[in-house]
This record gives sequence, structure tokens and C-alpha cells, in this order.
Amino acid sequence: MQRSNAGDVTYDDRWYDALASGWGESAAAAPPSARPEPKAAPAAADIYLEVQRSAAFQEVRRRYRRFVVPGAVAFLVWYVAYVVTATTVPGLMARPVAGALNVGMLAGLGQFLTTFLLTWAYVRHARLRRDRAALELRWDTQELARGRGGAA
Repeated sequence: MQRSNAGDVTYDDRWYDALASGWGESAAAAPPSARPEPKAAPAAADIYLEVQRSAAFQEVRRRYRRFVVPGAVAFLVWYVAYVVTATTVPGLMARPVAGALNVGMLAGLGQFLTTFLLTWAYVRHARLRRDRAALELRWDTQELARGRGGAA
């Protein structure tokens, strides 16, 4: 963090989003005549197409798909198996396990458990494998949109 002559605070941290959205920028920090003329920024559609074609974006998408597609397929197979078994083999589902607890109830509770486990696994995967790369892409896209260039 640095202080300028007028007492304004500037941040050197590229992850600080406040300046990206215009907060904290003082209109009185520099007189209008001393401000540099903004460059003509490329069209937003061109920027987003460029980012979408980038190797970094494709990597984030690949990591997303490699987790989500198998997870969704496995969960749907498990759910359909539960429903089909409950309707076609009710005797199996009614088999007692312990007291009033039967196989169908355990399988139904297993549906809830796997939902929570899959959600936890998704959040963990996103945090460890995709969030940092996605934030880098976001930063580069914002830089391109402002006309400053970037690494996207």
C-alpha cells in the first residue's frame, strides 16, 4: 500500500478488486488536464473471444469437465439404480438391517450422504484446481477491457 501526495491510497496487490471497480479512486487525485487520454479499447466481444480461445481458459474448462462429467454420471447412475431397485425389487429394499432400519432406508440415506460428499468434493476441487487460474483469467480480461493489455 502506498500513499500519494494528495493522501490517496493505492494498492500494489493485483488481486485487490476495489480499484478495478472504481472504488477508492479519487476524481481530485489528478486534474483532468494531467490525466492521460484513454486508449481506444477493443470491443468487449473481441476481448471475450480472445480469452475463450486462450490456452489458460481451455485448461480451466478441461479441469472443470474432468471433474463434473464423471461426478454427474456416477451420481445419476447411483440415483437411477436406487429408484429402479426400489420399484422392481421391493423385497430387497424391505429387508431389515437393524431394528426398523431396512436396506431401502439405508440406500435413501446414502443418497443424501453422497450428495453432501459430492458437493464437498466439488468445492475442494474448484478451490485447489480452478479458482486461482480463473482469477488470473478474470484479471487479464479486466486489463484487456481497460485497454492496458494483459497476458490472456
